[in-house]
Amino acid sequence: MKKTVTTLADGRELIYYDSADDTVRDAVDPRPLDAVSTSSEIRRDPLLGDSVAIASHRQGRTYHPPADECPLCPSREGRHSEIPDTGYDVVVFENRFPSLAGDSGRCEVVCFTSDHDVSFAGLTEEQAGLVLEAWTDRTADLAELPQVAQVFCFENRGAEIGVTLGHPHGQIYGYPFVTPRTEQMFRSMDSHRAETGRNLFDDVVARELADGERVVLEGEHWVAFVPYAAHWPYEVHLHPRRRVPDLRELDEAARTEFPQVYLELLRRFDRIFGPGEPPTPYISAWHQAPFRAPGREEFALHLELFTIRRTPGKLKFLAGSESGMNVFINDVPPEAAAQRLREVASE
Repeated sequence: MKKTVTTLADGRELIYYDSADDTVRDAVDPRPLDAVSTSSEIRRDPLLGDSVAIASHRQGRTYHPPADECPLCPSREGRHSEIPDTGYDVVVFENRFPSLAGDSGRCEVVCFTSDHDVSFAGLTEEQAGLVLEAWTDRTADLAELPQVAQVFCFENRGAEIGVTLGHPHGQIYGYPFVTPRTEQMFRSMDSHRAETGRNLFDDVVARELADGERVVLEGEHWVAFVPYAAHWPYEVHLHPRRRVPDLRELDEAARTEFPQVYLELLRRFDRIFGPGEPPTPYISAWHQAPFRAPGREEFALHLELFTIRRTPGKLKFLAGSESGMNVFINDVPPEAAAQRLREVASE
């Protein structure tokens, strides 16, 4: 992998990740851009104890542009986009409309490919492996920023999820605090250790492997299963068999196998609802240990992949119980979801 760091016309950082070591990236951004001005601030909720990012400047962000005006496609034929070069493998750049900025953290965009019409599931194993390297490298770089406590790499896919740009891309958030979901995992992890003397994540994976009913697929270095208490209609957790706290500590064998397993999962997601159905909307979320949290080595890096579509043409809405009290009601039994995901294995 070759990494080339440059800047856009307004000073934002842009990074090319290329498979070929001899690739030259010297294109300049000629756009007359004003410096990015953000109003992002973090406010603490005294009742729940969590934090909310207030970012009113995001109201003006790009919204469903036509394909020939996509800001994530390469710059071509006199049309200048966020990527100055005429082609790329993987690109990461600072978001022009960040939810978190400055002392409040950092937001980045990850473009998986220059091909506007492909999805992550359509990438080759080599391309998916390069994205993994980019996620890992950004985690390592953001770990050096004093204002970043935790890094979250994720992909929103589909208009139903709220995606406003159709180009295949994801995002990376560098939070200035430990997220509430991660704090809850740490509390559960600590309680389990106190009660049993064992690691919670190890026990969860061992339980699923022993039961087998919710296991979707297994590799030599990764295992994917529908969790026992799945919140979403179709939800899969992907764990490396060797527990590590974040992407930086995956060994070479796990890195090599990851594209095979992950691409298979994504392709199965697109087959859940049968032929003729539109692509399945999903959120794909890496859970990594906070950088400076006590006991971070006990945390288990894993990816959670889920869809809000519960059946053809119907979505799972977060209504009263979910949104008002954070108590989920799942219409699809996890065992049935796992069975369906086993049935739709790619050929």
